[in-house]
Amino acid sequence: MASGSPDRSSIGCATWVAIFTCLFVPVIGHIWVTLMILQDDLSVIEKVLWILVVWLTIYFIGPFLYLLLGQRRNRLFGQRAAY
Repeated sequence: MASGSPDRSSIGCATWVAIFTCLFVPVIGHIWVTLMILQDDLSVIEKVLWILVVWLTIYFIGPFLYLLLGQRRNRLFGQRAAY
């Protein structure tokens, strides 16, 4: 039976790759930033608040805010450790 609408099972491979990328790349980034928060020199309350900000804000805003504002000066993103 031919119809004008495409069959849902005929979705292309590129579409599945795009869906997978859009869903799982941010999750991996959130996990990475969460590990950074747990290792950073913050009080327990600060850690909990930053983790809530990272996981409850829209898409990339939480991790971006933490990388800009939340890190301690002794461990900035991309900075080499002073020995």
